[in-house]
Amino acid sequence: MKGIPMRINVLQHTPNEGPGMIQDWSDKNGYEMFIYHPYQFGYLPTADETDMLVILGGPMSPNDDLPWIKQERELIQELLNQDKPIFGVCYGAQQIVKTMGYQVTKSPAKEVGFAPVYRRDVKFLNIPEELNVLHWHEEMFEVPEQAQLLFSSDKVENQGFILNHRVVGLQFHLEPKEDNVREIVVNDFPYIKGSVLNQTSEEILQTKISDDNKQTLYKLLDYIIEK
Repeated sequence: MKGIPMRINVLQHTPNEGPGMIQDWSDKNGYEMFIYHPYQFGYLPTADETDMLVILGGPMSPNDDLPWIKQERELIQELLNQDKPIFGVCYGAQQIVKTMGYQVTKSPAKEVGFAPVYRRDVKFLNIPEELNVLHWHEEMFEVPEQAQLLFSSDKVENQGFILNHRVVGLQFHLEPKEDNVREIVVNDFPYIKGSVLNQTSEEILQTKISDDNKQTLYKLLDYIIEK
């Protein structure tokens, strides 16, 4: 008799930033994915019905005084206490950090578009030393003392962290496929203005996504669910 598949609960925070390749990874492994939209409907899963939590990006800030944002952090804290895997992207990574009592502040540079990030001293993951990834942010997180710095960019040092074999937070986006990037750009192109990366919508859309991004994403996801 087959066991119950892993339940991955996803918190999505804007219509144009979905799970992308995280969904592909889930399907490939036979997991069940449930996508919640707390910004619109106000519902969140419970910790008990969550085997793994994915917290996606969005236009809001963890510093915003909204009830559902605080409720998300209550869920994150329960999962941290239970040592369950959590994967945070952009705003999602910031939410994890904020839950742990660390700061989310204005970034020294607004990064919107494709630019490299560099792996720091986390060689055990066997991931590339450099990746060309999608950035879409102007805030950044403080890396918790208990965590290891995972990635940095030329403009923003704190681009990723890993914590206790169970939690990964990324300030940038590994999850979008090319059609996902198109959806982000056509709906949120005004946000590109003021980016230090100085890319146009067309330049962003013409950038090919390396298979290294997918392989790195899969390795990170596999790593945090390992027993």
